[in-house]
Amino acid sequence: MAQERVYNFSAGPSVLPLPVLEKAASEMTNFEGSGMSVMEMSHRSRVYQDIFDETKSLLKELLNVPDTHEVIFMQGGATFQFAAVPINLIGLTGIADYAVTGNFSGLAAKEAKKYGTVHIAASTEGCNHTRIPSQEELELSPDASYFHYCANNTIFGTEWNYVPDTGSVPLVSDCSSNILSCPIDVSKYGLIYAGVQKNMAPAGMAAVIIRRDLAGHQLPFTPTIMDYKTTIDKDSMYNTPPTYNIYMLGLVLKWVKQLGGLAAMDELRNVRSSMLYDFLDGSQLFHGCAQPEARSKMNVTFRTASDELDAQFVKEASSHGLVNLKGHRLVGGMRASIYNAMPVEGVEKLVSFMKEFELAH
Repeated sequence: MAQERVYNFSAGPSVLPLPVLEKAASEMTNFEGSGMSVMEMSHRSRVYQDIFDETKSLLKELLNVPDTHEVIFMQGGATFQFAAVPINLIGLTGIADYAVTGNFSGLAAKEAKKYGTVHIAASTEGCNHTRIPSQEELELSPDASYFHYCANNTIFGTEWNYVPDTGSVPLVSDCSSNILSCPIDVSKYGLIYAGVQKNMAPAGMAAVIIRRDLAGHQLPFTPTIMDYKTTIDKDSMYNTPPTYNIYMLGLVLKWVKQLGGLAAMDELRNVRSSMLYDFLDGSQLFHGCAQPEARSKMNVTFRTASDELDAQFVKEASSHGLVNLKGHRLVGGMRASIYNAMPVEGVEKLVSFMKEFELAH
């Protein structure tokens, strides 16, 4: 007997919209009468070029990408971009500012130090990354090649609720875990990148949106495969791109557009996150980990009074079809990742089970 679908709260690879999975399944062996799967297609074929062009156009449309910026797709996810960003951009002045507000922004800053001087403009390490620094706290370098920050911190459950003002210094943001969840003014950014496995597609690719004038400043030893200018010039096809990821991203983008675009996604994320945080704020057993003003609407971190009770909760939740709620190994506790594809009913069921668990303990 087949297992019913569970509510998957994984931080990534994460839940995908059921209509998207069903559409992909229906086209798995024969895409639109081509007689083959998208997995089997040449990336140089006309039929695949149409898939690629539509996906890229949809992403530009939903994010309202201005003509000053280009969209490219690159292998390797966000971690690949930890190196690609500095190797392409830091050469402008040799200096870059980084805000370290979680594990991944820390890894990005560490990687960037291989290619130039990294100045830590802000760090929340002292409070175990439970908050986001204010604009006034940012110690900005006027001669920085760029300022880098991670818009949403999946492990610690915090999210920037403002766009940093860096003056003439290009703003670079890792938006892996909150891209497509709300409207964003792309014109404010020099570069946005996102590993697709959280809100966009299966793992293995990053979407990059770059202001065109920032490309072409790569360091002399930059591998061609990492060169933004080459990737732009070859329209993401310097080599075989992650073809199936791009196809799946296209299906997700069509789903987002059909539901009403990013304004609709923003409404849904507010509904889901408010439901969870309202319960946590009134609970006598559970408590949220992030400071209220910095709470993420994508990754809700919480715990009980003991590690043993946390483990019991995760185990019992799983038996109720609520899976992947265990917190990251760096922090423990629990984490509910509630990306675009998480149905509101999934959060309702989670809150209902949390109430039952609280009554029992």
